[in-house]
Amino acid sequence: MKPLILALSFLLSFCSAYPQNTQADPIKIEQDLDEILTDLSQNYVYLEDKNVDLDCIRDYYRQQIPSIKTEEETVLFFEYLLNEFYDSHLILNTNRSSSYRLYSPIYASISDGKPIISSVWLSQIKALKQEIIGVELLKINGTDIDKAVEQFPTHCNDKSSQPVREWIINKILAGRYNEPRILTLRLTNNEVIEFDLDKVELKKENSPLSVSKVGNIGIIRINNSLGQDQLVSAFDKALDGLANTQGLIIDLRNTVDGGDSYEARGIMGRFINEPKPYQMHQYPETSFDDPANNPTIERRWVEYVTPRGTQYDKSVLVLVGRWTGSMGEGLAIGFEGMERAGIVGTEMERLAGEMSGFSFRNQRFGYRLSTAKLFHVDGTPREQYVPRHYVQQTTVTKDEVLESAIALIKESGG
Repeated sequence: MKPLILALSFLLSFCSAYPQNTQADPIKIEQDLDEILTDLSQNYVYLEDKNVDLDCIRDYYRQQIPSIKTEEETVLFFEYLLNEFYDSHLILNTNRSSSYRLYSPIYASISDGKPIISSVWLSQIKALKQEIIGVELLKINGTDIDKAVEQFPTHCNDKSSQPVREWIINKILAGRYNEPRILTLRLTNNEVIEFDLDKVELKKENSPLSVSKVGNIGIIRINNSLGQDQLVSAFDKALDGLANTQGLIIDLRNTVDGGDSYEARGIMGRFINEPKPYQMHQYPETSFDDPANNPTIERRWVEYVTPRGTQYDKSVLVLVGRWTGSMGEGLAIGFEGMERAGIVGTEMERLAGEMSGFSFRNQRFGYRLSTAKLFHVDGTPREQYVPRHYVQQTTVTKDEVLESAIALIKESGG
């Protein structure tokens, strides 16, 4: 059986399978509202960390039920409810044309109270002529960003909190599938321009990985395929072909949809000659027979990687960024936890926890919640990890992360 951490692209693959004009049943929606709130209160392992008022959510969303008329409105109702937790790992297993995308090719950080474009998916964008690193985001589709945050369809989280506001701003940048994304930006020279985010073209990959060399340094780029079992065989072939290189770079900056631990353990197993710990799991365990009258006991365990195949024993660096997600994040901290690679880049996607699937009683789609926390073997929560070799983007004209990694391997002598 596959582990519970699955590629998000698989989860959303049937998003258009159901008719969107089905008449909604308020009684069934209320039953499902009670069910998802019960699951959140009992199973969502980050509930206390989020400081979100479940009573507010229950009251507000129950009041909205009479106005829901269609199946699409039902989907959005539950989508917005999960957005109250400002956690990109909490998702429905479906979406609609008016749903928000899961991510954008640019990322904004809050600096001195202002949203600043801090990261661009440079490794995946075909070409970007406009320099937008460090510019201020003023408006989206003509609406001031502060007003856009205020209008974002959540009602029980604290939009004045910086983590909440930053999450919402990036959700607004992701945008709805059926709406444009025209950004008004203030450049570093104070010039104000309009920037059509939908004209940013992403590369389309036809293979699970790409292989290249710079001098005698090998580069394996994972093409958002950590949920594809054939990746392991493709990686084996690529690594065998790079056996005599001075060092190796594994590029995880396009693993935005995550994956599962089969692929991750298969890859890491080629770099060790004895079992090594790569991540730690933690979750609350309740009494099976009488949970109400018995204490919750924390359960914690360390997961190991076992060696396989011929070991690659030269220097290894792993590239990460804001589009390194879920199992990509686990693979990165795993390499470092095994003391087998250095990590180069910025903060990752920060998708928190290990996911489990849940079903509604009445809806034909389900949802996924984080039910266990994940940690680096040094105890750092995975979603808080920052690379030791931190490289902040300063320009879109060159790949600073890759250049830094190549220089590090050359300096080390392999």
